[in-house]
Amino acid sequence: MSKPFYAFIFFILLTTVSAQNYSASLSNYQAYKAFKGKPLSDKFSNIESVKVIYDLKRQKMYYFNSSLIRLHFDFVVNYLGYSKDLDVFNNNNYGDNEKDRELLLGNLNHIKGTDKWIFELAASDHMSISLIERFYNLILQSTFIGKDLKFYLNNPEQIEWFQQHKFKIPCVKSDYIFNELTYQEVVSGKNVGILKQYKVKELETIKPNSDEIIILDGTPEILPNVRGIIVNELQTPLSHLVLLGKNRKIPIMAYTTVFKDPNIKKLISKKVELKIAIDTFYIKETDKKIAQKVIKKKKKLTVDNSVTELVDLATIPKKGVNYIGSKAQNMAYLIAISKDVKFKTPEDAHAIPFYFYTKHIQKKSIYPLINELLIYPHKDSTIWVKNQLKKIRDAIKKEPIDPSLISKLNVAFKNTNFKNFRFRSSTNAEDMDDFNGAGLYDSKTGILGDSIKTFEKAIKLVWASTWNESSFLERELFGIDQESIAMGVLVHRSFPDELANGVVITKNIFRTNFTGITVNVQKGENSVVKPEKGEVCEQFIIYHFNTGSDDNDFDVDYTSNSNLNNNEPILSRKEISTLFLASTKIETKMYRYWRKNGFHPVDIEFKIVGENRDLYIKQVRPFNE
Repeated sequence: MSKPFYAFIFFILLTTVSAQNYSASLSNYQAYKAFKGKPLSDKFSNIESVKVIYDLKRQKMYYFNSSLIRLHFDFVVNYLGYSKDLDVFNNNNYGDNEKDRELLLGNLNHIKGTDKWIFELAASDHMSISLIERFYNLILQSTFIGKDLKFYLNNPEQIEWFQQHKFKIPCVKSDYIFNELTYQEVVSGKNVGILKQYKVKELETIKPNSDEIIILDGTPEILPNVRGIIVNELQTPLSHLVLLGKNRKIPIMAYTTVFKDPNIKKLISKKVELKIAIDTFYIKETDKKIAQKVIKKKKKLTVDNSVTELVDLATIPKKGVNYIGSKAQNMAYLIAISKDVKFKTPEDAHAIPFYFYTKHIQKKSIYPLINELLIYPHKDSTIWVKNQLKKIRDAIKKEPIDPSLISKLNVAFKNTNFKNFRFRSSTNAEDMDDFNGAGLYDSKTGILGDSIKTFEKAIKLVWASTWNESSFLERELFGIDQESIAMGVLVHRSFPDELANGVVITKNIFRTNFTGITVNVQKGENSVVKPEKGEVCEQFIIYHFNTGSDDNDFDVDYTSNSNLNNNEPILSRKEISTLFLASTKIETKMYRYWRKNGFHPVDIEFKIVGENRDLYIKQVRPFNE
């Protein structure tokens, strides 16, 4: 047989394989299903996606196998003979210059189990309205979807056009997607355990066994020591439940219809394996062994009680972690950074050192109660431990505070412009590399010269929270020597007039190996980290698409908009730019202060305050992945 014939056969095979990997149309769901893959970003669970390209010169549509071919660029290089490099491809085909554009690039997304179909562009794509509408109509003409197809508004530019009524195609925001979500990966992973079901209220008196995977009818205030958790309500991605779960490294998921799932009902009280992934979960009966947790050696914490004066955080204290705690020490770093970077820090920031807490709990009415708790042999007795912790807190609140401490505070704030002050925990067991302590301790407000909301009352409430049930149990779980716990207090002016508050993680948590920071923000004082049931915050990713050489060279990809703000953006593009620049610089500078090798994400809490909508950074700590 001649060589040309072999070449002809090879060409036929290559053409056949190529034809199986892309199509000019999708005639039914089976055709879509054959090409579907996971979206590049994990910002939504329960979404399947097919990538689509329209070649403007050839005037041809290409729907391609998105599980085999992950990127639009890979397809045009390998199947359309594209020869330019990636930077040129990105600049020409995602920019706002129509003359340079050769291709329209999009995603055809489907919410599993529904009739909702979503046409979406990359948030970095600055395609004009006319091209978006043309692309949308080309998809309508070449697929089976029809009137169910909607265009998803995922960046500020598109939302602004929509507000100005410029679109002639049906558009939707994040609530259109969120209203259909029944499953959400909170912390990915897998584990084996006995499947049990509890009401959140029952956890006040019942302690689940450590070998259990539990199903709950809501979000627990205290995270039990278990192998895995399934809750029936969706979570804010940067909530305290999420951060504590990541710290524990246990699988956690939200599944809104868990109590109606007959397959899960059959598995109650059986040994199961639970596996949680971004777009699905698996739970099945198993014979696998339940791995025993290794009992950690007790970790003794450093307590330096030699500092007996208030610490003014306008100057960075040396080794302050040992006598004022990580949170206060990090505030001193933030104040120093704010001199060079465009953000504010809370005014009049001081720290009350461990000395005053240690002195207070050594009183005869307090320390014997703590000692009794620490030597008690049956710490699995939920009710006894809970009652003993309450006795300790009550005793701390009942005993009078050292009057010299109040005098020192009055002197420190004698010339202040503020009356309301926030007293915040700053222990030696929080904001650490391996123990973030998110939400374990309390913050309280004291008013200068007030007879009811006194400084003394606020301080004692913060001190007492050292012995909250959640904080005590979390320290037990991580093998922290409870006798070496010490509470400092970070004090600064409070924010009764905040317009928004939020959290930043200096990492794109939804797309591996892709740049960006993740932002959750909510209107007013409504909490991002402990939201009320039914509240949805604004969430977006900010990233540099190419070089990011200019301050405004960034893109915003919305995952959700706040339902407390009529699903309209809370932050303006200018405010987002300020937050982006501040966050990335804080990350760099904090790792110099911490003397860490390399860079890792940080967790930043911020507020938008006052008529000028000033950006205040109120906290920074390592983000434990």
